[in-house]
Amino acid sequence: MQRLTIIIICIIFVFLWGCVKKPIIKPEPVPPVVEDTGEEPSARFIDWQSIPELKTINFDFDKSDLSQYACKILSGNAQYLKSHQELDIIVEGHCDERGSSEYNLALGQHRASIVREYYGKLGIKLSRIATISYGEEKPVDSMSREDAWAKNRRAETKIRLKK
Repeated sequence: MQRLTIIIICIIFVFLWGCVKKPIIKPEPVPPVVEDTGEEPSARFIDWQSIPELKTINFDFDKSDLSQYACKILSGNAQYLKSHQELDIIVEGHCDERGSSEYNLALGQHRASIVREYYGKLGIKLSRIATISYGEEKPVDSMSREDAWAKNRRAETKIRLKK
C-alpha cells in the first residue's frame, strides 16, 4: 500500500511539474536587412527628381498591364533617358486607396517592375533602373471617388545624377 502511495505521488508530481508555465521570452525585433544586389541602383536616402520630360502613366483598376497609350508615353520617356546616360532612374508604383495596404504595396511593386522591364526592352540598361512601391501612401488626389482613384493608379519615372 505504501508503495502504491509513493507511485501515485510520483505520478502526480511529474504531472504537475509538466504543467508549470515556462516564462515567455519575446525576441527582440530584428531590423530588416536590405540587400543591394547590384542589379538596381539604391533608392535609399536620395532625393529623386520629377522632370516635365518624363511623363506619368496610369493603370486600370487592379491591373498592371500597359495600355498602348502607356507604351507610347514610355517610349517617349525612354528616348529622353537613352540620351542622358548620366542619370539613374527610379520607377515608383502607386495604387488607389481600395484594397489592403499589403496588397497595394505588392501591386505597386508589380506595376513598377512592369515599367522597368518595358524600359529594358526599349534599350535602357536595367542596371540603371530601380523600382519602389508606395502602394496607396502617396496619392496625387486624396478624394474618394473614381476620377481621383484613376489618377492615383500610376507609375512615375524619376531621375538623379549617377553617384
